[in-house]
Amino acid sequence: MATAEFHECPGCGARVAPDMTNCEYCGGPVVIHSIGAISTFSPLQVNKYAHSYRTQLASDPNNRDLNRSMGICYLKLKLYDKANEAFEIAIRDNFEDADSYFYAAVGLLQGKKAFVTPRANIDKAIEYLNAANMIAPNPVYSLMLAYIKKDYFERKALCTNPSWTEEFNSACSMGATNADTNALADLLGVTVNL
Repeated sequence: MATAEFHECPGCGARVAPDMTNCEYCGGPVVIHSIGAISTFSPLQVNKYAHSYRTQLASDPNNRDLNRSMGICYLKLKLYDKANEAFEIAIRDNFEDADSYFYAAVGLLQGKKAFVTPRANIDKAIEYLNAANMIAPNPVYSLMLAYIKKDYFERKALCTNPSWTEEFNSACSMGATNADTNALADLLGVTVNL
């Protein structure tokens, strides 16, 4: 398992041990595992993390942890193509990381409504979300599937199986809440009406 070996915090530059998850000086994450970890960061802070990860990737370009962290930074900065490049490497090196598949699906929509997203991106996003759900079923993954199927397939009068309502019911049976739907909408940068 390839793990990131840090010698300084990407946020403040303090020395950190390789096994630290958060910097003891600034409290920031050493490796970013979710977009929630940087949800309050300014673009300048996210850029600082991205620069640190880019520097480390120069000597270890296939490190899945660094690529996932980098992809999350790029998502936050709305650099979707770069985010997907990083997630592709993270996925290639770790088939069992459901969140990397999920974040790659988010990046494929590029901050736009599913309705205006090219069909190839829609198909790939669905493939990634299905893979994520097979690895670790999650109501948010199913909510995103429901959103894509409603906004893309239903609005274009295209058949899809399972339907958006079946995906939505699946998400609800896993415990999806309105807060999950709102968090997904924030992440996608669009209104999600389910």
